Amino acid sequence: MTTWKDFLVSASTDAEAQFDRLKNRLFSRLDAKKPYKIVYYRGFGSPTAVWITGRVLRERDLSTPSDNDTFWQNLLATYQRFESDEVPGVTVRVDAFGKSNTAVTDKEGYFEMTINPPDNLPPGRAWFPVRYSLDAIVQPTGEPVIKDGYLMISPLYSQFGIISDIDDTVLVTGATSLLQTARLTFLGNAYTRLPFAGVAAFYRALQSGPVTTLFNPIYFVSSSPWNLYDLLIDFFRIQGIPKGPILLRDLSFSPAILSSQSHHTHKLAMIRKVLDVNPQLPFVLIGDSGQQDPEIYTQVVRENPGRIRAIYIRDVSEDRRDEDVRELIRTAEAFDVPMLLVPDTVEAAEHAASLGLIDPDTIPEIRADRRADKE
Repeated sequence: MTTWKDFLVSASTDAEAQFDRLKNRLFSRLDAKKPYKIVYYRGFGSPTAVWITGRVLRERDLSTPSDNDTFWQNLLATYQRFESDEVPGVTVRVDAFGKSNTAVTDKEGYFEMTINPPDNLPPGRAWFPVRYSLDAIVQPTGEPVIKDGYLMISPLYSQFGIISDIDDTVLVTGATSLLQTARLTFLGNAYTRLPFAGVAAFYRALQSGPVTTLFNPIYFVSSSPWNLYDLLIDFFRIQGIPKGPILLRDLSFSPAILSSQSHHTHKLAMIRKVLDVNPQLPFVLIGDSGQQDPEIYTQVVRENPGRIRAIYIRDVSEDRRDEDVRELIRTAEAFDVPMLLVPDTVEAAEHAASLGLIDPDTIPEIRADRRADKE
């Protein structure tokens, strides 16, 4: 039996498809001078396989954000992010490690591929250059469509990896309040958004490891749309948060995206992908209590016995949620995985130091970073 929700999802999906068809017809006539843009999302993998993804759009670059941007400038930038003119059916060429690979964009302009690095990768290197270009398409000015970027491969000497949520774990979003989330998303920029106190120093310590000379890869997973990718890149850079792949999701009105399980399904799929391309690494998982991170991470523990070193859950929810989280903590502990519900970053860092995950000498810096972020 069809429910009102099923009807709404079906209607909105049809409306989106019709709107895209109409937009594409108008777009070919009115926007012929709009430049092509390859948006690459940081690829990642292991010495045997690398996953690469991105999107092709026709739009002009956003202006560089500043802490002096007005309400209207931020709102305009948000509109430009979400009003994307995707380019379907074009061939994207990816040049990396001296080889070329191609993929064709889907109806939303996305492309993805898996490439195989050579056997002789430099042992102490994590980031490698990659070039993206469009075959048989040039800019309205006649120039080739090219974008240079980097991909990350976990070095063989990495001790562990880190998988972190973003919303209300790294970035203050108020994800438990729809109104606050909307206000921060639509009316802020990379300078006005706030990190949780001490996060940058803690993540730097995790990336460096217990002897501060290692490189432990960090992956950021969120159910936020890819449209916010540039904002997150700028935010991490401004706040000094270590660079790593950022795994978001498509914003559409498909039944899968609008279902109640979409958040859980997407994050779990991305975490599985990270684990699959790093079979040699154990992981530390970091999230918050506001949504489903404890449930998702407990499922990851069940599926991957022996691979999760620790789980840190930032307490951002009301007290009635705490008992649910404590039950999940007991489940994780049954698999010998410590899961902590922590009030702040310092408590998580102190526990990480006790496990040998970070250098204890970094704790004062994390405390200082927490104080500075609160000022």
